[in-house]
Amino acid sequence: MQSAVSNWQSKLNALGPGILMATAAIGGSHLVASTQAGSLFGWQLFWLIIVVNVLKYPFFRFGMEYTLATKQSLVEGYKKKGPGYFYSFIALNIVAAVVNTAGVLLLTASLLHYALPVTVSVTLLCWLILAVCLLILLLGHFKALDNVSKLIMGLLTVTTLAALVVAINNGPMAPVDYVGPSPYELAMLGFMVALMGWMPAPIEISSISSLWLKEKQHQQPVTKQQGLFDFNLGYWLTAALALVFFSLGVLVQYGQAQAVQLGGVAFAKQLIDMYALTMGEWARPLVSGIAFLCMFGTTLTVLDGYARTLNESHKLLPIKQSKHSLNMWLLLQAFSGMAVILFFKSALGPMLTFAMTLAFVTTPVFAWLNFSLVRSEPSIHHSPLLRTLSWLGLVYLVGFALVFLVWKGM
Repeated sequence: MQSAVSNWQSKLNALGPGILMATAAIGGSHLVASTQAGSLFGWQLFWLIIVVNVLKYPFFRFGMEYTLATKQSLVEGYKKKGPGYFYSFIALNIVAAVVNTAGVLLLTASLLHYALPVTVSVTLLCWLILAVCLLILLLGHFKALDNVSKLIMGLLTVTTLAALVVAINNGPMAPVDYVGPSPYELAMLGFMVALMGWMPAPIEISSISSLWLKEKQHQQPVTKQQGLFDFNLGYWLTAALALVFFSLGVLVQYGQAQAVQLGGVAFAKQLIDMYALTMGEWARPLVSGIAFLCMFGTTLTVLDGYARTLNESHKLLPIKQSKHSLNMWLLLQAFSGMAVILFFKSALGPMLTFAMTLAFVTTPVFAWLNFSLVRSEPSIHHSPLLRTLSWLGLVYLVGFALVFLVWKGM
């Protein structure tokens, strides 16, 4: 009995990188894309959310397994595979770091602006949120990020499930005879790509997770069993919350007379209004809190995660590196993202679309790299089921990327 308690205690102490991954993943892909899918198409895409999360599972898991087995990050593994892969990864990360920082920061500030009882400009709120995130990361470092992310995920899970219980109790808002549009049309392919490309997260999050695990290993020993427990908890919690957000979209917004907004900020505001309308004004602070927690956690982890990958890439280049290099990358990324908001806000939508498209079409490449790295490690063994799932996942990723490229070229 005592050994079982001790085993669970050690697993709980090792929690961190998987929960951080969940916090990073849950922002735009869940709050916006999952909820929109339910709001627009009802239950038609419920199966797709499950399938995408299952098929992408191996490639996120491989990043953790590689670091657990070798004590090296995926970024170091990419460099071993060849300069072409390594420099492509750096280029993808620079674009994603700046554009995603600007996108999540603006959405977080817009939600807070909408929820506050007093009027504060969105730009000022961007600065304030950025300052809070930088204080946590620069003064508290990884330990503060680790603790804050666990608190956010705990609160987020409880409040989101509470909202779902209320929505189920109230019943669907759609009229009984309502027939919604079909998602299985060529015109909807762009939306489907956005939904699948960032569900549960862009593929570069696997390399960020491996760096968070490496940092955790510097603080305490992490066994394979503990590391995979943490990863599986974070990954499947993310998948479950995607289904919860999807269900909320179906129950609260599907079949309503008001057209569903497709822009992230506009949709999040519309979602809060719709909750207040269907459930009562008492629900507004609950849903506002869920939305803000979602995006604040994502902003915090995006800032730390991309800065770590850029710093790790810098470390592997033949360029002298300062001992404060991580903090310098963090500040450079933060102020570059803020510069996009200040000077290129009107272009942020197309920039996010470009970053999303780039992430989607490069996903098969980095998924294959993750797979090939763990296959080259003799200490890593996989069950026939996981190997089969990996090959199915690769076929899906390559196939859909080709369909998307053909569609874009039409």
